[in-house]
Amino acid sequence: MDDPLEVPIRDDTIRLGQLLKLSGVVDDGATAREVVERGLVTVNGEVETRRGRQVHVGDVVELEGAPTVRVTSG
Repeated sequence: MDDPLEVPIRDDTIRLGQLLKLSGVVDDGATAREVVERGLVTVNGEVETRRGRQVHVGDVVELEGAPTVRVTSG
């Protein structure tokens, strides 16, 4: 496995859909909604279907075919 892409956030949490866009894993909100609703995204190894899910510093987010993302404090 490659090293995860570290994405710094300003606050303690960020919504999953926002993180996917911020990290560049998806191009826009519509794509974020689609991949999350289809169950293609995992947070800390568990499938997540809520794009509004609060993701915390230290969490690891994965989407098949995209770099693994680790949330860091920014």
